[in-house]
Amino acid sequence: MNTLSRRRFGATSLAALAATAWHPASWAQTTVRRLLVGYPPGGTLDQTARRVAEAWRKQGASFIVDNRAGAAGRVASAQLKRERADGNTLLCTHTSALSIYPHVYTKLMYDAVADFVPISPVVSATCALAVGHAVPASVKTLADYVKWVRQSPAHAMYASPAAGSMAHFLGFQFSEAAGLQLQHVGYRGSAPAMNDLLGGQIPAYLGFVADFLPYLQSGKLRILAVSGEKRSRFLPAVPSFPEQGHAALTGVESYGLFAPPGTPEATVKTLHEAVTAASRDETLVAGFEEVGLELFSLSPKAYERYIQTERDKWGPVVRASGFKSEE
Repeated sequence: MNTLSRRRFGATSLAALAATAWHPASWAQTTVRRLLVGYPPGGTLDQTARRVAEAWRKQGASFIVDNRAGAAGRVASAQLKRERADGNTLLCTHTSALSIYPHVYTKLMYDAVADFVPISPVVSATCALAVGHAVPASVKTLADYVKWVRQSPAHAMYASPAAGSMAHFLGFQFSEAAGLQLQHVGYRGSAPAMNDLLGGQIPAYLGFVADFLPYLQSGKLRILAVSGEKRSRFLPAVPSFPEQGHAALTGVESYGLFAPPGTPEATVKTLHEAVTAASRDETLVAGFEEVGLELFSLSPKAYERYIQTERDKWGPVVRASGFKSEE
């Protein structure tokens, strides 16, 4: 075999290896793979990763979830670029890490474009605005809430699960559109924010639909609006912000999977096919529905375009808010 032929043979062999490295039939014969998650166990992002890992185990893959909590998920995101581009280590994170965070953090720790290879979104999560006992029972609609805040300026505030989150900036947009000058209160996670909403320490909370589902029958809160372009399937009686006169006020978070930079296109394709196969697992779908998450799928290229569209959308909003984080 001459030198040129050997080179061609080598290139062909590498391409074939990349194409087959993630075929379900070969999973059981490979090493344990990892799904990086930038938050502690228990949250919806962690649950998303664990449910996908379990669905893949049924296909023969040996997967563990590697929680690298810290810096609002940025520790795990930064770790991805240091991993080998062989498809054995992936990142499960929210799209905001690539679309909103670049506009928020002065110390991002990663390049939101160059350091990630999109594989596929897995689920989407709609936000909702709710009020608790600190708001009179007569406030039942978004218009009622706006009127009440204008009459009670001392209560002109809303909480979100984190400063710099999508919920934070949705609240800013609503505040601007309604002319309310709402003060934002950022929490460290949804659990403490929900505790204060239910306890009456804060009047309003803008979080994910999943945060409110366990309390729908308790009468302890009223959900006034959801952030999707249409109503949430989990809250069919709650109108969206656009339905209530705020056409531009939409935002839906998504959780997706990403590979390290340099991952071969053939491997990415097979990874995407593995996500698609997992989404047909009835246990997986039912588990997502229990926590207010909906299946969401795009091709790798379409996901890349979607993230760029989101980045372009939220940039002006973040700048208008004046919020920056030095963390």
